[in-house]
Amino acid sequence: MDWDSTIKGYIAYLKLEKGHSAHSIDAYSRDVRRLGKFMFDEKNIKSPASVQQDHINDYLRLLNEMDISARSQARMLSGVRSFFQYLILENIVASDPTELIEGPKTNRYLPEVLSYEEIRRMIEAIDRSHPQGTRNVAILETLYACGLRVSELTGLRLSQVSFEHEYIHVLGKNNKERLVPISREALRHIQLYLEGDRNRMMHIDKASNDILFLNRRGKKLSRVMIFTIIRNAAEAAGITKTISPHSFRHSFATHLVEGGADLRAVQEMLGHASVTTTEIYTHLTTDYLRETIHSFHPLSKGFE
Repeated sequence: MDWDSTIKGYIAYLKLEKGHSAHSIDAYSRDVRRLGKFMFDEKNIKSPASVQQDHINDYLRLLNEMDISARSQARMLSGVRSFFQYLILENIVASDPTELIEGPKTNRYLPEVLSYEEIRRMIEAIDRSHPQGTRNVAILETLYACGLRVSELTGLRLSQVSFEHEYIHVLGKNNKERLVPISREALRHIQLYLEGDRNRMMHIDKASNDILFLNRRGKKLSRVMIFTIIRNAAEAAGITKTISPHSFRHSFATHLVEGGADLRAVQEMLGHASVTTTEIYTHLTTDYLRETIHSFHPLSKGFE
């Protein structure tokens, strides 16, 4: 089979069987099309079935020569691996030419983390007399209480919030569902928003009727609006760190791990497919402990 037909089949597989998001499918297909173009143009390989390990090594060498970052190279290799695993499932190839190839070493990104005191300052800095003030407080409280992705927050529905049992039902990446406990404080602010600002809305768009957090036109909030709310709150609180909605998610996880929470439990609450992803927070905690010793231990020089 040629490159075009196998790639079309792969995209259908990602969409229908794997249930990947449109964004993920676009990234995977782009990586595989780039590989196919290289193999066809540079190696005269007209079918994925003819690709060998040496060909993949040549492709990775080209990416390196193009000054593509190690992180991007690793992501591209991941997409190529996924493609050949699909081809094995479909009996199009007998073996995976990427199986013995090691990806480029990448420095793990350690995200910006807010302290609990900084989060409280941001929430307290929001002007509650403003028409959307109560909503914005509830948004920040929910982000920090549950460690949500921004897309999970904007898509959160009224019907997914259990005030009685104190949890929310989250629809995460690839439509994976999870239950996340929510604090009474966050629920209290959600209730204040529902009884106040949201209840006073003159018009709510029919498609957004069950969406929890709405803009002033009665529609679902955009991701950009959440970024704006957080940036304004940080500015009002005098916080100069570069932060985003994801900073609340990172802070949620880091504070749990620092407090001794089981890593598997944190993984479940974050909706990570693998605990390896969650392990980044153990690195953050180690750095935090080291900084604490350096700052406060009388023999701190001995720990350097």
